[in-house]
Order: sequence, then C-alpha cells, then structure tokens
Amino acid sequence: MAYWKRAQTTLAAILSAALTATLFTTPTHAKELAIWDQLQGTNPKGYVLLMRHALAPGVGDPENFNVNDCSTQRNLNDEGRQGAREIGQWLQRREVKILRVESSRWCRAKETAQLLNIGKVRTNKNLDSLFQQSDLLNHPQTANIKKRIQSHRNTRGLLVFVGHFVNFQAVAGVSLDSGEGVLIKATPSGEFKVMGYSPKP
Repeated sequence: MAYWKRAQTTLAAILSAALTATLFTTPTHAKELAIWDQLQGTNPKGYVLLMRHALAPGVGDPENFNVNDCSTQRNLNDEGRQGAREIGQWLQRREVKILRVESSRWCRAKETAQLLNIGKVRTNKNLDSLFQQSDLLNHPQTANIKKRIQSHRNTRGLLVFVGHFVNFQAVAGVSLDSGEGVLIKATPSGEFKVMGYSPKP
C-alpha cells in the first residue's frame, strides 16, 4: 500500500509539472518575454511584432510554386497549425491592443496569421519571401517594411507582421525560429531596438 501511495504521489508530481511546463515556460529568450508583463492590457505606442510563420517542414518552395495556389507551396503541418493557435491564445491573454495584422501572401504565413485569431489579416507583398533574392538588406521590400516600422513610432496599437526568416533577418538583424516573433520599436534616429520576443512553439 505504501508503494502505491508513493507511486501515486510521484505520478501526481509529474502530471503537475507537465501541466505547468507549457510550450512557453522555457523560451530561449526568457528575459525578453518580460516586456509583455509591462504591455499587459495596454494600447502601446510604436511597438511592432515581426513573427515568422509557424512550422512548415522543408526549405524554400517547390519549383512549380504559385503564390495563388497553396497546393504548390510549402505549407504548415498539423504541429505548425497547433503552434500558431497556441501562440495566438498566448497573445490574446496579454490583452494588448492590436492595431493591424499583415502577412506575406505565402499560404504558410497567411494561415499562421489567421490561426493567431487576433484580428483581420491583410496581405502585404512587401512581406513575401525573399529566400531566393540577393542583396536582401537593400531590397525594396526590406526598405518598405523598415519605413512602415519607422512611421509607426508614434502610433498606438501593436502592429503585427507575419512573414519569413530571411525578410526579418534583413529588417531587424534577428534570427527567428518557426512561429517565433521579435518585438521592436523604431528610435527617433530611425534605428530599430529589440524590446523582447514572443514565445516560440
């Protein structure tokens, strides 16, 4: 009887740890998540969330890629879809005022943005993947997104961009995992300051 009692106690502890150890309890950027405590329930000024699309196995896109046909693209798998939903729920619990949600026209980015369920999703061709492009830092799409972020500096409400690894690396110099986001603000001098990160699934 004592053995079973100890076993039940151990099992209860394991289950309790499993329940508390959610997707977001051990993020790579633990300190950087603290910014969300400050933003909880606010209508923040100048903040932009750059989020990489959720998990879509593979690299790049098939040779027959067509932006208007999801069947020709690399898409989210079930894990990616679930991850996008859970990140969206995490953002919803922060109760931060969302000004606008925009995504690349690529299906994996659009679906990620839609599954976040934090606002109407508008597509923006400047967020389209630059995977096969050269000179990303000086690409017109990169310049256009930078201008949007700079122009948002004195605007209230969180601006959310959902796109691709190479694009956001060119824009903000960050490397994001699938589904991860970086929270940035433009300084008066036009530079970008990393304020924190959103969880990664």
